[in-house]
Amino acid sequence: MTTFKTIGKSEPRRDLPEKLTGEAKYTADVQLPGMLFGKILRSPHPHARILSINVDAARNLPGVRAVVTPFDAPKGQVAPDMPILDTEARYVGDEVAAVAADDEDLAEAALSLIEVKYEQLPFVTDAVEAIKPDAPQTRPGGNLVGGKPLTLIRGSVEEGFAQADRIFEETYSTPAHAGAALEPRAAVASWDGDNLTVWKSTRGVHADQLALSLALDVPRGNIRVMGQNMGAGYGTKDETRLGAITAVLAQRAVRPVKIELTRQEEFVAGRHRHGTTTTVRMGVKNDGTVTAVHATTIMDTGAYLSSGPGVIRRAGQGALYLYRCANVQYDGYLTYTNTPSGGSYRALGAPQGHFALESLADTISEALGIDPLEFRLKNHVGLEGQPGERVTPANEVLDTQPVEGGVPFSSNGLRECLQRGSEAIDWGQPSEQPESGNLRRGKGMGMFIYRGGAGGRSIARMRLESDGSLRLLTGLMDVGEGSLTVMPQIAAEELGVGYGQVLVTFGDSETTPEAPLTAGSTATFSTGTATKEAARQLKARIIEVVAPLLDTEPSNLQITDDGVEHIQYPERSVSFAQIAESAGEIEVEAAISPGSRDHVINSFGAHFAEVEVDTDTGQVRVLRYIAAHDSGRILNPKLAINQVEGGVSQMLGFTLSEQMLTDPRNGVTLNASFLEHKSPTLQDFPEMQVLFADVVDPVGPFGAKALGEPPSIGVAPAVANAIYNAIGVRIRDLPLTPDRVLNEIEAQGGDSQ
Repeated sequence: MTTFKTIGKSEPRRDLPEKLTGEAKYTADVQLPGMLFGKILRSPHPHARILSINVDAARNLPGVRAVVTPFDAPKGQVAPDMPILDTEARYVGDEVAAVAADDEDLAEAALSLIEVKYEQLPFVTDAVEAIKPDAPQTRPGGNLVGGKPLTLIRGSVEEGFAQADRIFEETYSTPAHAGAALEPRAAVASWDGDNLTVWKSTRGVHADQLALSLALDVPRGNIRVMGQNMGAGYGTKDETRLGAITAVLAQRAVRPVKIELTRQEEFVAGRHRHGTTTTVRMGVKNDGTVTAVHATTIMDTGAYLSSGPGVIRRAGQGALYLYRCANVQYDGYLTYTNTPSGGSYRALGAPQGHFALESLADTISEALGIDPLEFRLKNHVGLEGQPGERVTPANEVLDTQPVEGGVPFSSNGLRECLQRGSEAIDWGQPSEQPESGNLRRGKGMGMFIYRGGAGGRSIARMRLESDGSLRLLTGLMDVGEGSLTVMPQIAAEELGVGYGQVLVTFGDSETTPEAPLTAGSTATFSTGTATKEAARQLKARIIEVVAPLLDTEPSNLQITDDGVEHIQYPERSVSFAQIAESAGEIEVEAAISPGSRDHVINSFGAHFAEVEVDTDTGQVRVLRYIAAHDSGRILNPKLAINQVEGGVSQMLGFTLSEQMLTDPRNGVTLNASFLEHKSPTLQDFPEMQVLFADVVDPVGPFGAKALGEPPSIGVAPAVANAIYNAIGVRIRDLPLTPDRVLNEIEAQGGDSQ
């Protein structure tokens, strides 16, 4: 059994002290000499052409220093379908113009003086309606992104359904879901001649640097992006438009400018989880064997594309890969509407798709008279992967979300998750019913698969500095998941020093090497692999330098917390400071394009819930929750448990109460505040137990796999299935609000079990 020095230990978070004391600096805390304050004018119409904008009165208001409109903004794009400012507004709240003034009140006053002439255009707020032939067109190319659905096929669903004894089909819906992050987005921009510095809420300083370069037509080397602490990311802060607008204002004013969104703006203009309508059709034998799966998702990307193409694909992963089946098809319709934009919210489409798939799995289990757990144990995909033939050439890195069969997983602890989770919740024992006749209890479950792990090319740099300290430099951003704790753990373990010996520099495009976005649960796998390799190289280089100093072979030396010593004669040693004094600063760099030619790399899990339903009020209370995860070797147990608990808590809101509501008559967001947006509180969270499968992945760094996103996936089906177990009512539309529970009770017979 491998013994580790820091891996597997609950090392304290690097950012915890400053966050607890209030010393942590966020983008909104940035203060620069002479800084101005920006505000954005937003469209009152869901779809309109901007004919003219008169800014004379605003520009002449004392204290106003700059104004920018679509007619004088740089013509670059911040995204393929999004200019910095556009002459067409596509949702209520879309950016129309911006001002910078001496203070926020002046900036607001200036907005009120801007006169805009609009030509109102037809609009559509419903994705299902949007793909109909006669729907109002949000784009010249039509509402369906790409003009056709994304279709992914393995085998033949026609043949699979022909083999089935029974075929089941149901349709499910999930709403747009706001991230509701603690910190609204903010950006600060400052120019020094031709050089631009931007401080912003970001998941990737290098990605933002490139995006700003393209949008502003400024050489990438002239732009520096500084990533500050982030009050939760969740994937919803992955856009560049705010930074670009702030930069244009700062350039015009020749002064630094800050724009901080209000809470209402964050709800409306921030990215949210995509609303979906998903139909799942599944063919099974009488013994429960799955013969075919066909899922169709209509996904609302809102007014802009954002990360929609990736999200629509991930929404089908469960249908394509969770159940062992040779015949599957997924059709994904990514659709523009005149509503706020969707984004890459935590788990990127997987919660929506799994809610439909795992709800139908329970319906099938009941119809066949098979226990839901047994149905999943019989059919879940195993270590060997899916049946079929490998399509990817043998010398190419495999996609982490393939459609093809014939490729094994690097590891698969799903069966252990099912077994351990079911034992923890006493699955074989019915829930003990309360004495009150209106309260009913039940248990439910849902399993899942998640594409995580290998992300984009990542570079890590490690350095023995002139003062003898060890430093890791990474372009990775910590968005709350704990990367800035785990990366030093990985580096320290590989070097053979204590966790506290490794210092970290991050979040600065000028001083750190390239790294992908902190997204899709790829950070630990991708940047962690690069970090491990950089630490290995630094270790080898240090020992190589020390060997002649101690007059011995490198194989006789080992690194300690203090420096390097002879293995047999520890008194023969040299400190890191002495090494640096003798050899100077030592720096190495490792570039990694992570992945595997032999394995599919995915994480798995199974969630179990016990609920109590009040049949008089429709109120649902989650009593107990078991979350069992296969995320490979757990590098930091406390951080991992926190990740799971946070993901489950967040998605209880998605499941039970949270939704973004748009008035179809005028496109207005109806609940853009915490007064109307019903997020759960601490009182709503259940007793929770987190379990981890005893799995070590052979590909990931020290055996780790993705964890940040997967906790979000299993909540909705586990709770929905538990409600059915409690009262015999199947609810196919989220959120499971009291009124919806009561309506479904009435619709399905007027009484419950």
